[in-house]
Amino acid sequence: MRDPQNICAVNQLRPDMMGFIMWPGSSRYISSPPKTLPHSIPRVGVFANATQQYIARKVSDFDLNYVQLHGEEPPEFCSSLHNFIPTVKLIKAFSISENGHFPDTDLYVSSCNLFLFDTFSKNKGGSGKQFSWTILQQYSGPIPFLLSGGIGPDDVQNIRNFKHPLFAGIDVNSCFETAPAVKDSSLLSQFIQQIRSIP
Repeated sequence: MRDPQNICAVNQLRPDMMGFIMWPGSSRYISSPPKTLPHSIPRVGVFANATQQYIARKVSDFDLNYVQLHGEEPPEFCSSLHNFIPTVKLIKAFSISENGHFPDTDLYVSSCNLFLFDTFSKNKGGSGKQFSWTILQQYSGPIPFLLSGGIGPDDVQNIRNFKHPLFAGIDVNSCFETAPAVKDSSLLSQFIQQIRSIP
């Protein structure tokens, strides 16, 4: 999210989290907190290969609840960051490539609260493309995960059919945008209602 009016509109839908892209290489990059920064919804800062100092500054500026690491951060960095900023929860994103190779998540277990599985993209996500969710049957935990990558309005039934004991939620982005960092709040509202009706 970035646009103040759009943030207000999406805030009214009460999503479980709201994301802010803090990687300067993204078309969705946000440099400073908007005046309408919501405090009733957990805020996620998304970073890629950033320094601990940069992340800590953004955590303070945006009053972040979660830090999502979407680069090639090694386990040692996550562990160090966990100790450096103990007030926030960590989400480590893993890219799933077309060859179906499943990433090694074991070494991140001690420092992360959530994992996120996304489609491989040179732009660190936001590709609008899906990977085959069947590969996630290879994942046996113990960290809950978010499903990401090209999830759109027509995927409600696919999400309903997807079963995994550690499946904790979905991350939606580009398929609900009218422009980079601008969400179609009407389309998103309908989608959220349908998702929350799933038993």
